[in-house]
Amino acid sequence: MTTLSVLDLATVAKGATAADALADTTRLAVVAESLGYHRMWVAEHHGMPAVASSAPAVLVGHLADATTTLRVGAGGVMLPNHAPMVVAEQFATLEALHPGRVDLGLGRAPGTDPATARALRRSADVGAERFPEDVVELITYLVDSDGPPTRPAPMPGRGYLPQVWLLGSSTFSAQLAGMLGLPFSFAFHFAPALVDDAVALYRSNFRRTGLLDEPYVMVAASVLCADSDEEARWLSGPSALTMLQLRTGRLGPVVTPEEAAAYPWTDQERAVVESATADHAIGDPDTVQRRLEELVARTGADELMVSTRAHSYDVRARSLALVAERWGMPAAAA
Repeated sequence: MTTLSVLDLATVAKGATAADALADTTRLAVVAESLGYHRMWVAEHHGMPAVASSAPAVLVGHLADATTTLRVGAGGVMLPNHAPMVVAEQFATLEALHPGRVDLGLGRAPGTDPATARALRRSADVGAERFPEDVVELITYLVDSDGPPTRPAPMPGRGYLPQVWLLGSSTFSAQLAGMLGLPFSFAFHFAPALVDDAVALYRSNFRRTGLLDEPYVMVAASVLCADSDEEARWLSGPSALTMLQLRTGRLGPVVTPEEAAAYPWTDQERAVVESATADHAIGDPDTVQRRLEELVARTGADELMVSTRAHSYDVRARSLALVAERWGMPAAAA
């Protein structure tokens, strides 16, 4: 079966704190490892009341300390927000502390509003158009080489390159990942329309650069698995409402299923959310497995990354357990 991994956003539930969210993500990493998931990523977001993973390098180090075999990483670091050398130093340090277990997924979007992006980069130019050059600069700092040292030269530096990925929701990063010979992760969980074009362009543009022998595609999917389809739809209500709040600029923590069910949806709002969630895998184990198998057949993905937004840790952990068991992961069946 296709490899399964986990994406978590350190979800802040209504009535909880950022500290609670980070503790839940740490517990979830331990669960994911025990169930046999391959890797767990956290994503950089800023200024979002429902997401506490604003400092992925710090959180990745904490998750690595809490686990022993699980690959851990950022999915991703939004490189336009940062100087490449700073990211290189952070993730080289993580690689030195946890050799062979660290991933660095790089994204081109700022992951926030323009004002916050400028505050992070301390410049009016947030740097998105320099993304290809910044990726190459970052890798050059860390890739093992017999050539003269870079100037400047990070420490830890050469020889401490984590597994670098490019992330994308369009075709730009897909082509770039292929040209640079990097693994590619597509954000099907929030931008499904271009997955076919992006994956095809990545594979057709792939060339070996010494970092990866063959193209490697991971597709991230929104998943919520429960004992029945009805229960899964009920538990997915908070995620649907959070999506609506994000699109309408009314940000807030993730509410309970009861609060989501009581929300006075307009027909237009319901249509927007139903369209946005049409490709989500929500249901009982058989339903979710079927949807994920269809996604693998469609994309030829080497790996799937499941992302579960829910109000409680228990719902997220239970969903991961049900998916792992139905997928036939040995650790889950033990």
